[in-house]
Formats: sequence, structure tokens, C-alpha cells
Amino acid sequence: MKKQRSKAKKNIKLPYVRLSLVAFCILGILYFLLPFIAGRILNLGNATGILLLLLLMLYGLFMPKLHGFVRKAWKKKVGKFTLLAAGGLVGLVILLASIETGCMIHAATNAPTEAATLVVLGCRTYGDRPSIMLASRLDAAYGYLTEHPQAVCVVSGGQGPDEPISEGEFMYQYLVKKGIAPERIYRETESTSTRENLLFSKAIIEKEGLNPRIAIVTNEYHEYRASMIAKALGLEHSAVPAKTPWWLFPTYYIRELYGIIYEWVL
Repeated sequence: MKKQRSKAKKNIKLPYVRLSLVAFCILGILYFLLPFIAGRILNLGNATGILLLLLLMLYGLFMPKLHGFVRKAWKKKVGKFTLLAAGGLVGLVILLASIETGCMIHAATNAPTEAATLVVLGCRTYGDRPSIMLASRLDAAYGYLTEHPQAVCVVSGGQGPDEPISEGEFMYQYLVKKGIAPERIYRETESTSTRENLLFSKAIIEKEGLNPRIAIVTNEYHEYRASMIAKALGLEHSAVPAKTPWWLFPTYYIRELYGIIYEWVL
């Protein structure tokens, strides 16, 4: 009798668990769609988030059938091996993402110990206004330069096909309008990637005799990958991270996980 009651309770709870899981997935998918709805941003980050949540939602919808399938598969050698391999792969992905996240946090908290030469990494512009990411980087650079009046910066970024001026020139004008003295800002206007941002900025720093200790201004999730490149180029570096808006962070965080793996491998 007790067993029957326990089984009945489980059967009652199961639909609530499934409904909660499905509801969570729907909200999560809408969250990852926010960047696309608000700014037509669709990349590996929100595409991956949406795909994973869709798979989790399918699991919630077909939970009893999937559990039955797993029980049957576990009784066979091939099925057991496949399930163990799949579980191991999932565990490896989680471990890898955890290690990358730890590296991101550590890099973003590597604050400069003294006034450093800022290197502000460029990002997309829209005519006479910066993208959300670029605005956050420029605000972080402005804050640092205001707090450290003896510091200078290199603004780095080339001109995209749909940008009226280079990102470096745009950042220069933006900071000057905010009140930063023009002589404190050096422009790099040819780069097309993070590696070129840092490589070309290094050349300017050496040519102008600036403080070789740099502080990279980029979004917090990007500081680790930028620091890897800076280290490879022989730059002594620290970080002045820019805060990413809450509704964009998951999309760019997941995309950055791919970018870090790419950097590790290549």
C-alpha cells in the first residue's frame, strides 16, 4: 500500500517537473532571442543557447518515453557504451566551459597596479553612434583616464565596409568630446582583428615611447582571449574591463567560449 502511494505521489509530481522545465526553456529561449529582437544580433552564442534549450525542452516534453528508452538501452552493451560516451562528452563540455569561465574571471580581475597605457579594442559603429559594446568600452576607458590623469591611451580599430570612418578615429572623437585631451589619445586605424589591434598598438607604443605596460580595455568576457594574444606578442598586460549589458552577456559569453577554444588550438 505504501509503495502504491509513493508511486502515485511520483506520478503527480512528474508533470509539474516537466511543466516547470518546459516553462524555464521557453523563458530561456526568449532571453537568447532578445539580442536579435533588439539589435538583430545572431551569432554562435545565442544560436547555441537556443539549441541547447530546445533540446532540454524536448527532454521535458518526452521525459517518460526517453527514460524508458534509456533503461532499455542500458541493458545492452552497445547502448550502455553509447550512453556512457554521451555522458562523458557532456561532462567534458561542462568541465571545459568551467575552466574557460575561471580563466575569464581571472583575466577580468587583473587590474593594473599603476597608471598604464590603455589599449582600447574597437568594435562596430553605426554612423555617428557606437554599438552597445563599443560604448561600454569607451565609458570604461573614459573612467580610467579621468581617474589617472597621467595615463594615455591607444584607440584601436580599422574601418568596416559599412562604417563611415575607422573605429579608431571614431573612438578618438568620442573621447575628445567627453573631455579627454587630444594629446593623450593615439589612433590606430588599420586593424581588423583583436590580434591586429594589439600588434599595431604595440608598434605605436614603441614608436612614441609610451609606457610599455598596457591595460586592455574590452568587455569582461573578452579580456582572457585578448590577454592570451597580448602575452604571445610579449606585452606586459592588465585589464580594464567594460561591463556588458545583462541581456547581451549570455550570448557573447557563449560565443567567447568558442573563441577561446579556437585560440587554444591555433
